[in-house]
Amino acid sequence: MKIAFICTEMLTVPPIRGGAIQILINGVTPYIGSRHDLTIFCITDPDLPNREVVDGVKYIRIPREDYVNGVAKELSRQRAGNQKYDVIHVFNRPKNVPAYKAAMPNARFVVSCHNEMFREGKITPEVGRSVIKMVHKIMSISNYIGQTIISRFPSAKGKVKTVYSGINLQHYKPIWTPEAQELRKELRQKYGVDNKKVILFVGRLSKTKGPDVLIKAVEQVSSIRKDVVLVIIGSKWFHNEQLDEYGASLRQLAKSLGDRVIFTGFVPPSEIPVHYLLGDIFVCSSQWQEPLARVHFEAMGAGLPIITTNRGGNAEIIKPNANGIVIEDYSNPGAFEKAITFLLSNPDEALRLGKAGRAVVESNFGFEHAAKRLENLYAPDKSK
Repeated sequence: MKIAFICTEMLTVPPIRGGAIQILINGVTPYIGSRHDLTIFCITDPDLPNREVVDGVKYIRIPREDYVNGVAKELSRQRAGNQKYDVIHVFNRPKNVPAYKAAMPNARFVVSCHNEMFREGKITPEVGRSVIKMVHKIMSISNYIGQTIISRFPSAKGKVKTVYSGINLQHYKPIWTPEAQELRKELRQKYGVDNKKVILFVGRLSKTKGPDVLIKAVEQVSSIRKDVVLVIIGSKWFHNEQLDEYGASLRQLAKSLGDRVIFTGFVPPSEIPVHYLLGDIFVCSSQWQEPLARVHFEAMGAGLPIITTNRGGNAEIIKPNANGIVIEDYSNPGAFEKAITFLLSNPDEALRLGKAGRAVVESNFGFEHAAKRLENLYAPDKSK
């Protein structure tokens, strides 16, 4: 098949500035690109050429300022030159599908939703219904996101399909392996957390992600256990290190804990896999209806025991007492304190959960699994 990926206008591919969508695209590209003719549309970046071919995959980068129009013009130009795509996958921008469809009307369109992009305020009822008619399939990043689409647009039911994201399994070393232990030792020395029990948070510093709740929980834990440190990896917005009001409030909240809370700031995506080896326990403290945070796949890849919240799609892949702990009382620091204390006090159980998580990603959530699911999604309906 000849396939086009149209990324969002937020960040570029490969994900040198971060971004869950960009990481997914980059992750499945070696598999899709080796079996199909693949072109990736994304925004320009000063560190990348506007056009290039890498391992047979074509990259066309369009300025962010006029991105939708620019992509549509490029599709029209290609169509005028008798070039066509069998499938065009539009990532997380359903409202842009009509512009692309007009430019390349005979392609099979797939739109993926990584957030609630069909909700009121994001797309009008008229445009929503029109897009649903235009597309071959609607990929949702979790069952939760799929249900938000169907609840507003029942006509989408037959087209919505969940395709979970994944990780590069080779990049994530299970924490119990000798190679991981060496890397872990170096990192823990770098951050000054040797002989500590590290609670790890990875994500944007946003109130929706709940790092403030986690700081309060660790404060409770550290009143009993003096060896606990919270390491917070992330910044306000991907590569943006600017400290906003919320980020400043987090540092103020953590001030009384001194060196028991460490803010690393932004860590480049290429360095994220190894940074999971800092942790003893991974916590996703999401307060909002999270579509499904990819940090769960990453923490499972590193073999860390996971504590997460029953918000949005998170609990679809983290099953209570099977491969993690799921918090119902998500806004209560005491609920996190109880779960953290339990895992610290029961290292055998923590290891069991970590090994179960690694087994889950190995069997279901490598990028090769995601690529295969996408290929199934792109295939024409057999009934037609």
